[in-house]
Amino acid sequence: MWKKRRHLVIFLLFLAGIINYMDRSALSIAAPAVSTDLGLSPSQMGLIFSSFFFGYAIFNFIGGYMSDKAGPHRVFSLSMAVWSAFCAFTGLATGFISMLLIRVGFGVGEGPFSSTANKMVSNWFPRREAGTAIGIANGGTPLGGAIAGPLVGFVVLHFGWRLSFFVVAAIGFIWLLFWLMLASNDPQKDPRVSAEEKADIAGDRPEPIVATTSSGAGLGQYLKKPVVLATAFAFFGYNYILFFFLTWFPTYLTKARGLSMHDMSLVTVIPWILGCVGLILSGVVTDAIYRRTGNALFSRKIVLVVCLAAAALGIILAGFMTTATSAVALVALTVFALYLTGAIYWAIVQDVVPPHRVGGVSGFIHGLANTAGIIGPAVTGFIVEGTGSFTSAFVLAGGIAVLGVVAVLVFVKAPRAA
Repeated sequence: MWKKRRHLVIFLLFLAGIINYMDRSALSIAAPAVSTDLGLSPSQMGLIFSSFFFGYAIFNFIGGYMSDKAGPHRVFSLSMAVWSAFCAFTGLATGFISMLLIRVGFGVGEGPFSSTANKMVSNWFPRREAGTAIGIANGGTPLGGAIAGPLVGFVVLHFGWRLSFFVVAAIGFIWLLFWLMLASNDPQKDPRVSAEEKADIAGDRPEPIVATTSSGAGLGQYLKKPVVLATAFAFFGYNYILFFFLTWFPTYLTKARGLSMHDMSLVTVIPWILGCVGLILSGVVTDAIYRRTGNALFSRKIVLVVCLAAAALGIILAGFMTTATSAVALVALTVFALYLTGAIYWAIVQDVVPPHRVGGVSGFIHGLANTAGIIGPAVTGFIVEGTGSFTSAFVLAGGIAVLGVVAVLVFVKAPRAA
């Protein structure tokens, strides 16, 4: 069935992405029921949404750094076990404080996911396939969000919100068993990988575009590069829109647009499905441009600038819509455009740093970007509570993404020849 071992690895990462966002989306889908049952205000729910990202952002970097040191397979195994356990613990929460602490622990578990997945792709795939592999590896995440809507909504309506977290946690533990049996840190050391495939992977390792003067350069020398910092800021803008959608959009549909829990849980599937298509296409498109032009950084930059700008415009316009239909349609297009950039940030890392620094730099960028998750949901909660409207929150999300586009235009470029 699997022509090459790396295809099995990427399929497992795709499934892990589905589980990652099923677990992460569960609270936003169940939020109306949770807030009512536990007596939580909009500002308290905003802080709970944000608390996830305190643990998450820190362990973006720690997980990426450790994947360079201990190997991505080991780090990913521990990550899945921890986040699945805390997903189950969410169903045991009794109030604001317990939910806050559980969400921090949940964030710690999920933190290593993306940077570690990028390290796995770096280890297992030749450069010509890297963008496509990253897109597929992360392509499961919006699909997980799509599945979470009807699945969690059904369980909440028929069995209560607590059981929904036990169900999605169990799926993670089942996946972990297959991951432990079928994947490994390094294809070059895996006896199940053919000699032909090992040679194919090792033979396509071009030099990084942004090199340092020393082959033994420390991680810090790469973290100070303008191209790395600009990529992190653009990723911040991406995440601000994404986490606004992920955490508050279901509540917006029920509170501001009057949808029932049943209708909301079905409607939210639409943006996620488009996001899945966009994320997979992200890698395919950038790799196609790379093969045609031979310019890796240009192929990443053109997709990032055009699509992140489109997403920014879409989310701003969505804030002024007056019906659920128009809001969902615009947000769906926004999520599609946003996810067309989804593989680009990770591909840039593989283009600009050597393989032994991919995990650490990926984690650094992802950690900075995910401070948007700490700031955004909480700010949105206070905006909604203070103004009684979501419009300003939509506009703020789009404005931040526009600044990310500007940063990429100015700073993401190859260094001038000496």
